[in-house]
Amino acid sequence: MTVQKTNIEGVNIIKNFIAHDVRGVFVKTFHEDIFAQNGLETQFKESYYSTSQKNVIRGMHFQLPPYDHDKLIFVTEGEIIDVVLDIRTESETYGQFVTFKISQLSDSIFIPKGCAHGFLTISEKATVVYNVSKVYNAQFDTGILWNSFGYDWCDVQSPILSKRDSEFTPLCNFISPFR
Repeated sequence: MTVQKTNIEGVNIIKNFIAHDVRGVFVKTFHEDIFAQNGLETQFKESYYSTSQKNVIRGMHFQLPPYDHDKLIFVTEGEIIDVVLDIRTESETYGQFVTFKISQLSDSIFIPKGCAHGFLTISEKATVVYNVSKVYNAQFDTGILWNSFGYDWCDVQSPILSKRDSEFTPLCNFISPFR
């Protein structure tokens, strides 16, 4: 297992340990010592997963301070395009995003506080697991409008979105509490 930095500070690709044998596959998505050596959160407080069908867009989600959290996400079924948007106003990459194609036998993504997260399901179905460093708090949960920051979402003609996700504030109108 190795950690690879991206062009957005704190967003890391975790190269998972993957072993294949006659029984199938074994994937390690977290190793406390390796995370600590790379300055990544090692105390996750909550874990959950979502399942989505093809063309579902979930995002761009985050929690506001003091419930802001780091996330470690990975896919256990299917394939997604994962998108991380930097919303830290004093960051050199504020307003920039990075994308990753991930599947059940690929990398995990570590997303720091101050970044919005979303994804597009590109397989018929996908299951995404989230480990987060703070317990979910609905009053502090929000997002950025999915199509307001320059990503083209792979030209999906008819994305499937929740009402909530389609009503978030556009990035240009968002007043960020993240520095």
